[in-house]
Formats: sequence, C-alpha cells, structure tokens
Amino acid sequence: MNYIRHLNGVLRKFAKDRHANPTHISLYMALFQYWNIHRFPELFFVDRAEIMTWSKIGSKATYHRCLHALDSWNYLLYLPSHNPYKGSQIKMLIFDTTPEQVLDKHGTSDGQASVPILKHNKHYKTDINGPRPKNLKEALDFFEKKEGSPYEAKRFFMHYSAIGWKMGKAPIQDWQAAAENWMLKADAQQTHPDPKNKKRPVISDHLTTQNDKDYDQPL
Repeated sequence: MNYIRHLNGVLRKFAKDRHANPTHISLYMALFQYWNIHRFPELFFVDRAEIMTWSKIGSKATYHRCLHALDSWNYLLYLPSHNPYKGSQIKMLIFDTTPEQVLDKHGTSDGQASVPILKHNKHYKTDINGPRPKNLKEALDFFEKKEGSPYEAKRFFMHYSAIGWKMGKAPIQDWQAAAENWMLKADAQQTHPDPKNKKRPVISDHLTTQNDKDYDQPL
C-alpha cells in the first residue's frame, strides 16, 4: 500500500464529498496516523481517548457520530466492540490515485486489485529494529553488547513491558534506540549503579563545601 497515493486518493474523495466536514477529515487523519504507526495492518484496535486527542474531538457523541459516518460513506470499516475491556476495530479501506479505486467492505475494487498487506509488513520489518525485544534475554544481550548494566537492562525491560512498549502515548518504533537512550540517562544520573560494578561510586554533595573548618575541634 503506497500511503502517498492513498492520501492523495482519500483527500480527492473528501474534496468531492458534500457530506464531509473538517471534523470527519480530522478524525480520518488521526486514524490514518494510528494505522501508519502500527505498520498498516488489515485490522487494528483503536484507543478512543488517544484518537479523540489527536483529532481534537472533545465529545464522545461527536466521535461516534463521525466514525459511523465515515463507515457509511465507505472511507473505512468500523467494527464496534460491546466489551468494555476490548477496544473497537477499524479496517481502513484502500484508496489509490483515482476516486474509483477504493475498496469496498468485501475487499474488492472496480478492477483494481489490492496489494497484500503482509508483503508490506515484511518490508517494514527489515527496515527497523522492531517495537520491542522478543524477551528479557534479548534485552540483556543488547545491553551487554553496548556495555550497559544487566540491572538497567532488567529495569528497562520491566518498565516498558508494564506500559505496553509506549513512549508517552505513541508506540515505540525502535526499542534498541530507546534502550540506548535509557543507558545514557542511567549513566548520567547514576542513581542505580550496577551492584557488581564498584568503579562508579555515588558521591554525596554534602562532602563538598566552601566553608573553612577547624579539624582540631572534636566532632
């Protein structure tokens, strides 16, 4: 899926759509960015609060109304969930360089075959290090390779595992870059030195003073 041609196609469709207003377009662009971050999967779960923040929509009623409108106008396929612990799903319909080349909800178009999503997913995976390590051992091996602390490797892995491998609200795109940044901060702060490495003691600021002292006086 060529996202530039897709954007050109969908923006051309919006320009000719007399029903669409700026709120619909803002919601669609927020969903497109979310889709982009997740490597253009065929279906993806959405975080309503996050999408509302990105699209600058403050009302849940407006959000759901616009989402149902985009579904009925064949911009996307909306699969609502009635489970409060499981998010709703979205399928973004594919657009190309002409208005007629939009997929319908059955995954077909007027003579335009869609490009398999999995082919592009494989392509993206070869270009980046991945959003997360496979397991703790992979994180430990990477920290060891970069001369980092095993203790910091465990802290790094447990911290980001607990928050779903996100940086703020956005998913981590390259965990190795995030790990190197973690090591730099740990090195600078020295708040949790490796217990096995005694070459970097933490020096208290209370030992530094500008006052003259009389060391003949008892403590």
